[in-house]
Amino acid sequence: MTEQEYNICVDEYADRVYRFILKNMQQPEDAQDVVQSAFEKMWKHREEVKAETAKSYLFTVAYHQMIDHIRKNKRVALVDEFNDSAKVTGAKQSVLKKELENALQQLTPLQKSLILLKDYEGYSYDEIGQITALNASQVKVYLHRARTQLRAYLGKIENLI
Repeated sequence: MTEQEYNICVDEYADRVYRFILKNMQQPEDAQDVVQSAFEKMWKHREEVKAETAKSYLFTVAYHQMIDHIRKNKRVALVDEFNDSAKVTGAKQSVLKKELENALQQLTPLQKSLILLKDYEGYSYDEIGQITALNASQVKVYLHRARTQLRAYLGKIENLI
C-alpha cells in the first residue's frame, strides 16, 4: 500500500470505523484511541496490506484493538454505569432509538459487534468472520442468537411506535 492509498483509506474509512467502535464502547475518548491505534498499526504494516483488503484489515485491527482495550482497562462494568448517567435524553431522541440502544446494551460485546457489523455496516458473514476470527457458521449462529435476544427484549415493534 502506498502513502496515497493509505491517505485514501483514512478519508474513506475513518468515520465508519470510529462509528463502529463508538457504538461498541460508548466512550468517545476510548473510541478515538482505538481508531487511532488501528490506523497506526495499518501504517506500520502498510507494506503487507493491499489496497483492496484495507477496509477489512482496518475493521479487523480496530475490533481487536477494542477488545484489547476493554480487557486492559477492565471497563465492562463501568461502561454500563457510564451509559446510564451520560445518555443524552431530549426531545430530539426518539423513544424507538432509546429502546434500541437499551436493547443493544443487553447484548454481549461479541453479539453487539456482530449486529453492528452486519446490520449497520453491511458486511457479509465471511467478512465478519475474518474481522472477529469466527467462521461463517459461527457468525450466523451468534447473529441469530443476538437477534433473538433483541426481539425478546424489544417485544413487538408496534408497542414501541
